[in-house]
Amino acid sequence: MFKPFAERNNERMQNVLIDQNISGPDVFYYMVRGGIEKTNITILECGFAGNEYIKTYGHYHVGNISETYSILQGTGVVILQKRKVDTEGKPIDNEIVFFKAISVKAGDKIFIEPDMGHLLINTGEKWLVTSDDSPVYTNDINPVSMPGHADYEPIKKMGGFAYFLIEKNNTPVLIKNPKYINTPEAHIE
Repeated sequence: MFKPFAERNNERMQNVLIDQNISGPDVFYYMVRGGIEKTNITILECGFAGNEYIKTYGHYHVGNISETYSILQGTGVVILQKRKVDTEGKPIDNEIVFFKAISVKAGDKIFIEPDMGHLLINTGEKWLVTSDDSPVYTNDINPVSMPGHADYEPIKKMGGFAYFLIEKNNTPVLIKNPKYINTPEAHIE
């Protein structure tokens, strides 16, 4: 029987943190998957792993899939990034042609285009809760924690997204990930 919920724990987040030797909370976030029919719910803990805000792992979509996030509770930042493609149309993981960090709060909606990498970051003092309409296919090997429509490998390979979001002097600050060779300048909108 399909179990529609999972959690992303500290151990599974280590390879995408700015400091991979620091611990965060036992659980970074919780996922409940209902897919397009019921929607999906993600609940991010508040706090930090070192000085990095709690975030989701992040991924790119496989295929021509768009998605809309609805922010139900809390405050945070949605990160969007798009990879450069080579002459054959294959993505180049360490080169980013588009990067955007968008501040969000309850009531906001963010549309995510196909081929756009994305992740959520909780910058508030309570849970950040979102709903989204990405598909979940219950016949995938691990449809809740690692759905087949999401490609996590490029993020794992690069040790995270092109920028990390840390807290410095009580302010969120973007720090470039040195594993990327080309990235646009970034700021939080």
